[in-house]
Amino acid sequence: MKVTVVGAGAVGASCAEYIAIKNFASEVVLLDIKEGYAEGKAMDLMQTASLNGFDTKITGSTNDYSKTANSDICVITSGIPRKPGMTREELIGINAGIVKTVSANLVEHSPNTILIVVSNPMDTMTYLAHKTTGLPKHRIIGMGGALDSARFKYRLAEALEAPISDVDGMVIGGHSDKGMVPLTSHATRNSIKVSEFLSEERLDQVKEDTKVGGATLTKLLGTSAWYAPGAAVSGLVQAIACDQKKIFPCSTLLDGEYGLSDLCIGVPVILGRSGIEKIVDVPLSDAEKQHLAESAEGVKKTNGLLEL
Repeated sequence: MKVTVVGAGAVGASCAEYIAIKNFASEVVLLDIKEGYAEGKAMDLMQTASLNGFDTKITGSTNDYSKTANSDICVITSGIPRKPGMTREELIGINAGIVKTVSANLVEHSPNTILIVVSNPMDTMTYLAHKTTGLPKHRIIGMGGALDSARFKYRLAEALEAPISDVDGMVIGGHSDKGMVPLTSHATRNSIKVSEFLSEERLDQVKEDTKVGGATLTKLLGTSAWYAPGAAVSGLVQAIACDQKKIFPCSTLLDGEYGLSDLCIGVPVILGRSGIEKIVDVPLSDAEKQHLAESAEGVKKTNGLLEL
């Protein structure tokens, strides 16, 4: 199992670290455009191998895509990160060109790969990969919902004053501050609906805190977060590599599912060795349906800025 991570910045390096520590991949290739940067990150991570007990080989490369050849899974984290006050959508001009070039190079050297797109605006970058690579739809996955759902569960556990292992919940919709749709109607604490424990007002606050989860961290850190995004990516990669058949909300190209077509947006999917093995139809409340439709309109508006 060979995994390539393009972009050796904070998110990419965290992703590589979590994949290596889980010890399911034989090799992780870190690639970056900055001279020596990926090689340095790879060496630093390899020097933790004996301390963290993993045997995954991590190699670094400066823009040499031949080193990524025959990767089973490729992760695209490259592009500029958000700064305080920026929306994910404002990154489109620079990141679209980067993602288009990177995805083409990856597919050239690994035609059978599965692509996981992390670069923002993530839903639009995933759509761009679909339009430019020619890969089948089940082999292009946008990572947003897995991260947003982790943040949702964090906020739910905080509100419930419960251990996070007791909490389950999911966020669908666009990976944007306004586009996220936290599914409070399906959220549970050890199989009991969270509405049994929390008032509607408190649940509304949880939803709002979830939706601005990335912006909150950007304001505090001065740049985008990296631990949780890296962990979210590693979860998707492991589900695919180990054929786990796990359900994650991921950005996927829809063709009538949820009443939406010709866009990528976060919905529940089953991930296995072939990538997206099934889109799961989850019943939504009228309010959730409305919010998802509004989110889709926002994603389509951003897609319209692409030069395809």
